Amino acid sequence: MKIGLYFGSFNPIHVGHLIIAAHVANNADVQQVWLVVSPQNPLKTSSVLLNEYHRLHLVRLATDGDQQVKVSDIEFKLPKPSYTIDTLVYLKEKYPQHEFSVIIGSDSFQNLPRWKNYEILLKEYEFIVYQRKGYEIKNLPEAKINVLNAPLLDISATVIRQNIKEGKSIRYLIPEKAREEIEKYGYYK
Repeated sequence: MKIGLYFGSFNPIHVGHLIIAAHVANNADVQQVWLVVSPQNPLKTSSVLLNEYHRLHLVRLATDGDQQVKVSDIEFKLPKPSYTIDTLVYLKEKYPQHEFSVIIGSDSFQNLPRWKNYEILLKEYEFIVYQRKGYEIKNLPEAKINVLNAPLLDISATVIRQNIKEGKSIRYLIPEKAREEIEKYGYYK
């Protein structure tokens, strides 16, 4: 099975993430998209991250019942911080019957040379790249890329967290089950 891996902190998961995942599932050469919840991204500060298990739970609530978009906690079993190359090597060993691609925004694709062992990533994996406003897609040597024009919403988890802190509504920005959970437990306040 061909699987697209969409890595992220999902802090919190929002409809923008889900629109991209659904678009890739429907328009790229993959049978499923796995949302890989990263407990600790080496390029982000962990001080603003909600507890990893709470974030994982919110992503599961947001995707409940979806047959094309699944949730993966694979990085919870690996050393922190999470490096994409380590996760892919582990997945390849654990699921040799699957073929994995990496789903990435054009902003992150530009930063790929900062990633651990990025040269190996470029040689061994396909990248499904979606355009982010203000970030041109520049092909890197040896990269296998599939550019998708995904519908993008200008939604950011940072703005959502700020809205929560300020007591503003996040309705329609976050899937309803996840929004209810955030409000019930006072996450991000």
